[in-house]
Amino acid sequence: MIQHNDDYPEPDDGEPLDTANEAEEIRKETAEGAPELAEHDQFAELQKALEEANSKALYAAAEVQNVRRRLEAEKQQAASYASATFARDMLAIKDHLDRALAAVSDDLRNDKVASNFLAGIEATSRELEAAFSRNGVERIKALGEALDPHKHQAMMEVPSDEAPGTIVEEMQAGYMLKDRLLRPALVAVAKKSD
Repeated sequence: MIQHNDDYPEPDDGEPLDTANEAEEIRKETAEGAPELAEHDQFAELQKALEEANSKALYAAAEVQNVRRRLEAEKQQAASYASATFARDMLAIKDHLDRALAAVSDDLRNDKVASNFLAGIEATSRELEAAFSRNGVERIKALGEALDPHKHQAMMEVPSDEAPGTIVEEMQAGYMLKDRLLRPALVAVAKKSD
């Protein structure tokens, strides 16, 4: 036969007891007369506070590490692309040198004095190309390529036997700085002949 203790009431009408609250009440009543239980409670509270502090410290350390990585990546990116404005300015000089060389007639190339002068301009143009190459500035391939809106800017369509969208003329060279577009190539693309 089961004996019932009146200190611990049974649930009535099938309602569950709130055992957590009941256990807490019993612990408090017991702790009042037992200092070692109070010390244990204080120790448990301190341990919980220490765990929270450790958790916060780990979170803060992780956040500092993430910020450090992000700043390092931004620093590398800034260093890699710091020369973009200078490179764009130098492209104008390269364009002028190329136009000057393209405008020289064969008669002028055959002249001894003019040919020496042209050799100097060509050497300057080659040195500029080498400097571009050393610094990650590369010319975008255009003629015969399919139009890529990320690298080419179509200025006009030209009737052609080439496949539509194929670049048939380059009006101005385009350049990339590593993986970034410095300037798109200005091009004419093929369209179906009428």
